[in-house]
Amino acid sequence: MKRGLAASAARILIGVVLGLTAMAGALLLYGIPMPGESRPGPTPALSENEHRAATELRRHVTKLASDIGERRATVGDSLRRAETYLHDELTPLTFLPGVSLRREPLPDAPGDAANLVLDLAGRQAKPLVLVGAHYDSAPGGTPAANDNGSGTAAALVLAHRFATAAHTLPIRIVLFANEEMPYFATDGMGSLAHARGCKQRGDELRAMFSLETMGYYSDEPGSQRYPAPLGSFYSDRGNFIGFVGNLASRSLVRESIGVFRAHASIASEGAALPAGLPGVGWSDHWSFWQVGYPAVMVTDTAVFRDPNYHQLGDTVEQLDFERLARVVVGLEATVLQLAGN
Repeated sequence: MKRGLAASAARILIGVVLGLTAMAGALLLYGIPMPGESRPGPTPALSENEHRAATELRRHVTKLASDIGERRATVGDSLRRAETYLHDELTPLTFLPGVSLRREPLPDAPGDAANLVLDLAGRQAKPLVLVGAHYDSAPGGTPAANDNGSGTAAALVLAHRFATAAHTLPIRIVLFANEEMPYFATDGMGSLAHARGCKQRGDELRAMFSLETMGYYSDEPGSQRYPAPLGSFYSDRGNFIGFVGNLASRSLVRESIGVFRAHASIASEGAALPAGLPGVGWSDHWSFWQVGYPAVMVTDTAVFRDPNYHQLGDTVEQLDFERLARVVVGLEATVLQLAGN
């Protein structure tokens, strides 16, 4: 009996090893090779444009994480205070031609949670390029500076830059409520409600970018971890920004990181991976996959790097605003090129 159990366990172990080997081989051939170079070598001095972005990013994250703090529909008026700040920051843009802002209530969520949707008309009516970030925080009182004050701040900075830039395709910036648990993957999730609305209206999407937890960096060896078997293919230093998509979004991952690498002054890595791999679908891009749209998460990899992820220590002081600014300036060029600038 024991010999039989041992033989069965050995077969299972061999199967697991063979499965991981096959997955690693498939990823190496299909999902991991990316165009361009990930900018090895010395980092250039921060440009004036990047300096300006860093100042704005710090201002927004400080307001969200320090002045407001926890941002949840069930915690007093915290989510509504965050929404009011974001609305006030975007409202001046509506005086520009072709710019509109609307509030998108979430009827399947508690309280008065809502997305904010900023539409920037292009010379063509479709397809649109969508950039989104969630502005709520995880349970437990975290100030959520990185998750996701960083992504929200990046979306605000990009909104102001796109509003005054020429682009052929329309660009939409959406600030999502209720990405965090217990709303993730439920009808109360803001991005899922918006993605379903896009599908029902017949919106054509050229691309969707989810800006998620983007501001924590480290040059220390061992500061970057990965779900198996990815550790064999990437650096163990958390000093890059990641572009992550599912297998169906491979073309968008490759195109966007190729453009990003041509313009950005920060290292970057990309991957098109099976959606079930831990971390691959853990943000608002997941919602767009559910209705068949290509979507990419732009992230510092969150829990695989940031020790303050979902903790009380996720504060403004932990963020590297200079590197975050390099990411935002690179994304500005990337989105505008995809939108036909």
